[in-house]
Formats: sequence, C-alpha cells, structure tokens
Amino acid sequence: LASHTDRVVAGANATMLLISGLGQANADSAALIEEVFVNEASADRIKDELIRLLFESFTTPINRDQLHTLTLDLDRVIDNLQHVANAVAAYRIGEATSEARAMASLTADACLRLHRAVVSLADKARDQETVDLCNKIDKLDAEAGKLRRKAIKKMFEDEGDDAAVWNAIRMRELYLLLDTVLDSCKRAAKTIEEILIENS
Repeated sequence: LASHTDRVVAGANATMLLISGLGQANADSAALIEEVFVNEASADRIKDELIRLLFESFTTPINRDQLHTLTLDLDRVIDNLQHVANAVAAYRIGEATSEARAMASLTADACLRLHRAVVSLADKARDQETVDLCNKIDKLDAEAGKLRRKAIKKMFEDEGDDAAVWNAIRMRELYLLLDTVLDSCKRAAKTIEEILIENS
C-alpha cells in the first residue's frame, strides 16, 4: 500500500508541476503528462500484485475486503490524476488560473497526507496521527470544492468573446477533474478510518 501511495504522490506532484507551469516558456508539459502516465502504469502493476497477494494469502493483517477496497480507492486517485493530465493535453489548456494552481496544490497536499496515513496505518500507536491525517484530507477536499465553485462562478460572470467562452468550458472541466481527485482522496481516507475503527 505504501508503494502504491508513493506512486500516487509522484503523480500528484507531476500534476501540480504541470498545472503550475502552464503558460510559462520553460515548462515541459509533455514530459510532465508522460510522468503522470508512467506513475499510473506503475501504480496499476502494484495494485495487481497486491490483489494477487490478497487472494493467495491465508491470513491478512487487516480485513481482506477492507484492504481490497482501499487498494481500489488508491487506484481511483491515480486514475483521476491521469484524467487531469489527459484534459490538459486533449483540451489544449495553455494557461492556468490562480484557482487551478491552488487546486493542484491542494491535490498534491491531500495525496501526500494520504500516503502518510497509509504508512501510519501499520502502527497502532499512531492511530491518532492517522485519524488527524484523514480529517485534514476531508478539510482539503472541502477547501477545493469552495475554490472550484468560486472559480466557475467567476468565469461565467465575466463576459467575453467566443474564445473566452470556450476557455471557460475547458477550465470548468479541469476544475471538476481536480475536484474529483480530492473526492477520491477523501473516499480513501474514509476507508482508512473504517479500518481503524474495525481494528481498534
């Protein structure tokens, strides 16, 4: 699980650098998109191996179904990061707004905390730390949701030409995809909390 969330963190960091670099002359968007894809493929291999081990093991340290659920939750996070990278390429998003950069930063923060929560899950003495990390992920998700709503409202309040309308549509999709990453982090955090409750 820790190896899986390592890939999630790497994908989130690449996504943050991708969004932050949009519009800057020295940014290499293609390389960062490829980095997200590489981490997603690596995470898929780890997920497949973990699921194979789950079904081959007679006993598991945590309930087998919960481990399976958490694995799929983590996979959903990295898949959603890949959707963000895909959107930047497919919609040819060349500039990032301050809101998009802030949401990408919140995403990277949530993924890092998710990784820490998974690592601390192995140590019962760190249960409170794990709960605190999960609670912070929930707050980051709420903050990202507010940012998304504010950014979309702002875009559609400003009148512009046809190009501005198309840009608003593309950015709205990007905001929604970034918010989905945070939602999937929150879902994984809830699974971790459920594991803690069952194993307390």
